[in-house]
Amino acid sequence: MTGALAEIEVHRPALMAHCYRMLGSVVDADDAVQEALLRAWRSQGAFEGRSSVRTWLFRIATNVCLDALGSRARRVRPIDDRSVGTIDDPLDTRPREHWLEPVPDAMVVPPRSSPAEHAEIRESIRLAFVAALQHLPPRQRAAILLTEVVGWSAAESAECLDMSVAAVNSALQRARATLAKQRDADSPAALTQEQNAWVEQYAAAFEAYDVDRLVTLLHEDAVLSMPPYTLWLRGRDAIRGWFLGRGAECRGSRLIATSACGAPSFGQYRRAPGGGHRAWSLLVLDVRSTGVAAMTAFLDTEALFPRFGLPLTLPA
Repeated sequence: MTGALAEIEVHRPALMAHCYRMLGSVVDADDAVQEALLRAWRSQGAFEGRSSVRTWLFRIATNVCLDALGSRARRVRPIDDRSVGTIDDPLDTRPREHWLEPVPDAMVVPPRSSPAEHAEIRESIRLAFVAALQHLPPRQRAAILLTEVVGWSAAESAECLDMSVAAVNSALQRARATLAKQRDADSPAALTQEQNAWVEQYAAAFEAYDVDRLVTLLHEDAVLSMPPYTLWLRGRDAIRGWFLGRGAECRGSRLIATSACGAPSFGQYRRAPGGGHRAWSLLVLDVRSTGVAAMTAFLDTEALFPRFGLPLTLPA
C-alpha cells in the first residue's frame, strides 16, 4: 500500500462496525469491508485529498452496503419473526441469510480505543439496536448511522447518498420515529459489578447444569432463542422446562467466555460422542438491571466460531 491507502488498516475496525450495523451480519459485513477496500485500491488515483481518508472509505463502504441491500430482505431475530412458542413446538429452521448475526467486539473495537470510545462502540453494536436498524429502509438506515453514529453532517451524508440535504433531514426524521418505537431504554452501556457477578454465576450454573440455580438469574420474562430455529420461549418456567427436557443434551457443556455485540457471551461446547467437546452455539446474553433478560444461542458455529477465535472442538 502506498500514499493515502497506507492508512486503510487503521480504519478497518470502524468500517467493520459500520457495515455490520448496515447489514446485520458479521459474514456479510466482512465481505463488504473487503469489497470496499478493493474498490478503494482500484480508485486510489481518484482520491484527491479533499476529504480525509476515513471519510472517503466510509463513502465507499456505505455504497457497498447499499448495493448489497438492494435485493435482500431485512435480517431478524426469532422474537421479531413470529409469536412466542412452547417447549413442544416443532423445531423449524430458516436459512442463515434470514437471521441477524452477532459480531465479535474484537473485530470492531480498535485496539487503542479509550474506555469512552470502547463503550460508545459497544452500545452501537448491541443486538437490540442493530435489530431495530433493520426496520429502516436502506437509505434511512445509512442516513441515521452516518449522522448519529459516524458523526457526519447532513450535508456530508447527502453527498455520500446522492440525496439533497432536505431529503436527508426528512429521512432522519422518519428514521428517528421508527427507532423510537423500537428503543430499549434498559440496555446498559456497561455492566455493574453485580451484573458481572451474575454472568459468572450464570456460566458456573450452566456448566454444572444446575437449572434451578440458572433460572433464578433470569428476568421473570426472560427470552431464549436459538437461530436458525424459529422457536423462541419466554419466561422462567418455559426456559426451565426446555433445559430439563428437549435441551437436556446441553448437560455437561463447557463454556469459553468472549464478547459479542457489546454483551457478555460464551462459546458453548457440548460433549462429543467420542470424547471431548464440540462447538454447539455462540451464546449471547442480554443482562439488565433485573437479571439476564435474553439468551440468544446462535447455532451456526462453523461460520461464527472462527471469527471469534474459538476452536470448533475441545480435547477431553
